[in-house]
Amino acid sequence: MLDIADHDSPVARASSELLLRSIRGWLIDLDGVVYRGDQVLPGAVDFVQMLRERQIPFRYLTNNSSRTQAQYAERLCAMGIPADPDDFYTSALATAEHLGRQAPPGTRVLMIGKDGLREALLARGFELVHAPADAEYCVVGFTDTLTYDMLKRASLAIRAGAPFIATNPDPTLPVEEGLAPGIGAILAAINVASDVKPIVIGKPNRIIIDLALDRLGLSAGECAMVGDRLDTDILGGQGAGIPTVLVLSGSSTVDDLATSDIHPDLIVQDLPALVDLCKSTTGSDR
Repeated sequence: MLDIADHDSPVARASSELLLRSIRGWLIDLDGVVYRGDQVLPGAVDFVQMLRERQIPFRYLTNNSSRTQAQYAERLCAMGIPADPDDFYTSALATAEHLGRQAPPGTRVLMIGKDGLREALLARGFELVHAPADAEYCVVGFTDTLTYDMLKRASLAIRAGAPFIATNPDPTLPVEEGLAPGIGAILAAINVASDVKPIVIGKPNRIIIDLALDRLGLSAGECAMVGDRLDTDILGGQGAGIPTVLVLSGSSTVDDLATSDIHPDLIVQDLPALVDLCKSTTGSDR
């Protein structure tokens, strides 16, 4: 692990550059890395512009299943970061793709979530149902309009035998005011009510990372994961065998690092620091 406090030393900086020279593509988390709430974080525009100029492939890899690819692209464009729908791979897409490898089109799914998960499941040919008795699977993604009825229907479906699948486990969500409840809070309620733990598709599960690597056409050793959470982004990257970069602009803090067993390959204060390291890398156009 390259510690943030040591980055000014020649040895640490050389080690950072050696790591960065081996990277041919990036998986980039969104919440807490590119933006927080509706505010673009420093360095986000420069980092993406640098990757495009150097023709380095990347995907925004987010555990947030609430938006579609088109909605994410529109959101970033509105923030001043040019983006196309294909730039994004979400936990909703990974969940639908994974489920599509297990169940045929027409399979009945009770879903809790928003547009991103709904469209991903429908695109795979699944039938979305309301009644717990009709559900062959229960799939849960993040929603900020959670109701008791949603929790009730999901719990009843799971108790009736529907496998419990979650897009991701994030307990919190970075917003402008701080850390808000994430999907983990929703999953905890359903877990308590149904007495069943979910099968998780998103980070830190390597399912989503392997699927994203397929889209980049890169092997694990050629790609790096940059994120703000030790327990999802960094742990997930390590589980998939790819180098990891932690930015301290989101959820995980220096104090978290001091007590965690999860050790990123590189730690930077924010994206401007990462851009600086990338641009200082010599001996490669990457």
